[in-house]
Amino acid sequence: MDISSQGHRILTHFRSGKTLTAYEALQRFGCLRLAARVKDLKDDGYDIRSALVEIDGKRVAKYRMA
Repeated sequence: MDISSQGHRILTHFRSGKTLTAYEALQRFGCLRLAARVKDLKDDGYDIRSALVEIDGKRVAKYRMA
């Protein structure tokens, strides 16, 4: 599958060892659907992991490359 340019930017972010939440993805990449981009990357064979974290009293998924 072809990864979108947005997907490439997210992949580069993960490859640098950084994590990403949906809110951060919106701010940094204009990505409204981080879970969909992560699924695209997983479908292409990248090992992306998620963990639930609490931020400002809300539980959100934080993604990282394994």
